[in-house]
Amino acid sequence: MSKVKNETMIELIGDHGFHLHNDKISYVLTVMANGQLGHLYYGKALSPLTATELDYLQAQASKSAGTVKYSPATGNFNLADRAQEYPVYGSSDFRRGALDVYAGNEPWYLDFSYQSYTITDTKPRSLAQPATYAVGNQEAQELAITLVDQVHQLKLVTYYTIFRAHGVIARRSTLTNLGASSVMIQNMMSAVLELPDDQFEMVNLAGAWLKERHVKYHNLAQGTVAVESLKGASGHQHNPFIALTRSRSLTTGDVYASNLIYSGNFLSQVEVNEWHKPRLMTGISPAYFGWQLAPAAAFSTPEALLYYSADGLNGLMAETQAVAQQQIADRQWQRRPRPIVFNNWEATYFNFDETKLLTLAQQAKQLGMECFVVDDGWFGHRDSDRTSLGDWRVDHRKFPHGVGHFAQQIHDLGLQMGLWFEPEMVSPDTPLYRDHPDWVVRHPYPRTAIGRGQYVLDFANPAVVTAIYAQIKPVIEAAQLDFIKWDMNRNITEAYSTYLAAQGLPQTEFFHRYILGVYDLYQRILTDFPDLLIEGCAGGGGRFDLGMLFYSPQMWPSDDSDAVERLSILSGTTLAYPLSAFSNHVSAVPNDQVGRMTPLKMRQNVADFGPLGYELDITKLPAPELAAIKANIDFYRQHRELLVNGHFQQLQSLDPDANTVAWSVANADQSELFVGFYRKLATPNTSVLNYLKLLNIAVNRHYQIDDGPIVSGQVLQQFGLREPYQFNGANADTAELRGDFQSRLYHLVAVD
Repeated sequence: MSKVKNETMIELIGDHGFHLHNDKISYVLTVMANGQLGHLYYGKALSPLTATELDYLQAQASKSAGTVKYSPATGNFNLADRAQEYPVYGSSDFRRGALDVYAGNEPWYLDFSYQSYTITDTKPRSLAQPATYAVGNQEAQELAITLVDQVHQLKLVTYYTIFRAHGVIARRSTLTNLGASSVMIQNMMSAVLELPDDQFEMVNLAGAWLKERHVKYHNLAQGTVAVESLKGASGHQHNPFIALTRSRSLTTGDVYASNLIYSGNFLSQVEVNEWHKPRLMTGISPAYFGWQLAPAAAFSTPEALLYYSADGLNGLMAETQAVAQQQIADRQWQRRPRPIVFNNWEATYFNFDETKLLTLAQQAKQLGMECFVVDDGWFGHRDSDRTSLGDWRVDHRKFPHGVGHFAQQIHDLGLQMGLWFEPEMVSPDTPLYRDHPDWVVRHPYPRTAIGRGQYVLDFANPAVVTAIYAQIKPVIEAAQLDFIKWDMNRNITEAYSTYLAAQGLPQTEFFHRYILGVYDLYQRILTDFPDLLIEGCAGGGGRFDLGMLFYSPQMWPSDDSDAVERLSILSGTTLAYPLSAFSNHVSAVPNDQVGRMTPLKMRQNVADFGPLGYELDITKLPAPELAAIKANIDFYRQHRELLVNGHFQQLQSLDPDANTVAWSVANADQSELFVGFYRKLATPNTSVLNYLKLLNIAVNRHYQIDDGPIVSGQVLQQFGLREPYQFNGANADTAELRGDFQSRLYHLVAVD
């Protein structure tokens, strides 16, 4: 090894170890006896390690029972019981590996040996593909380790990025074919983390359309627990994020987690071996995946994140949210206020014209809203969801003078202008479909599946992406758009690309090339319109992932806008994603998705946490409700920075079935915070005196509660914030909450 540079976060230990560290974490890896990379430690920050300590951590003087020796030259050394950085199957390790390569029908049993390393101080943001980034040369450092399999002529470079301020390691790998013949990659994971014991629960975020990203717990045992999507998107059912936690405590205990900066098919899994050692892996799902690697060609995995916190689930939440806000999402959206949106969808559905929309816009402006978004139905002859996708021309029946004329009227009101698009889809009754039926994703079978009356466009074909952008760009320019809602309402079936077939490329490349095409369209739009706010939406929460967050700083989390259901969705989502990503709308009652009747106060008290919007017919509301909306918007505008970008914490256990939910959001110095308290259903004869212990608070300060009593942070943390008095059948004169679906927002300000 060459001499390491004097870096503060990446240190060389002897001639065969690396120590990545900051004030929160240490990550230690080594070159093992066989030349491959071994994993030694990930956890709380360590002082510098000596070469002797490194050797002590990896010493193996005894052969594990039932194992096969790696080689006669390495004694008792084997890979079956070794923690590895990038393991491969078949050479004394029988667990799932991170990389599978075939030459024709022959599997290769790979053997990557250490060759060299480099350290860099910069990691610029590039719109070409989502990944973490750093501003300047002080925020992060990246270690690149080059390994070579001489027999199979493959070069593997594994990248490790550590950030000065965060408890996270970013991982990715690149494989290059140094040989003279093409090979096939059939599996290539983004990151692997091996842990010393299995005394964890696995946490994942699961659900379905209208009930996305609920917190689920799974016991670890010998075997494999996995979450996966094969829908061409991360999906409503599962999310790439998984965590391993010692306990369900919000404040204490080791928590490890992974997430993938990717929006396509994924696999996240934990495999426990016979010695109770877990191996966590995440990356592109190997199912229906294969990548032809020509001579001199390279393939790079999406980037994955490996988090660590010693402070329980809230500690993990602090890391995931900070990394997403500061190192993944476009940082300009931390500085620019998120507009308060009015979206016409649930107010009008497809039944609107320019006059009706202008009436809504005028009312929205009077109430204090800032951006008017015209949802589905403005283009082609779109009077239902069975037509016109791919025909991105304004419907002159609804906008007789064009979308530019309408947008100018919106801008003249002092509102920003937004439009809905579903650019990845096409309807059969469009010029695009008639001219290019080969641009549709479908297998050349007699039968073709169709969903919502629409097909998916082949975004693996660059010509398709170019054609769609050629339609969209003039609309953005004509309307001088400030905001786009990007929807995706139909998952991929019978994945097949006539383009790939014509290019002689395997169909197993389709899913990955498809999502790269989606990223390409994002890149084209944001390159030409860098200040445009794009809200991601995939049938609601069907593509709520870090890949989308890279381009869309906020996302529509679910088509279920019911305030009660949003409590569970937000609680799960914020375990892995920042509050600033959670687009929250106040909609009408009875709620369109579940039929529930919730008070306006409850709906607003939920929606105030995160980017705020309204989606109901405000021209039909009674005067008291209009006044309440205006008052809430005035309040939100005054406190928007804190409610969107503040430090968010849960105050009660993450249980989707809990009857009460409580959370807080605080500023950086804990001088101001809001606490949201929510009760779903009334219960009989409840206790009058209940207290909510605050976590996100300075114990040595005093706080005024809602312009009322002044209480020390010590009391609020150790004893708690008094919950509102709930009606118990005998306290009608003093009860603050009565009936189902009740809430209370507390505002606490430090006075010293």
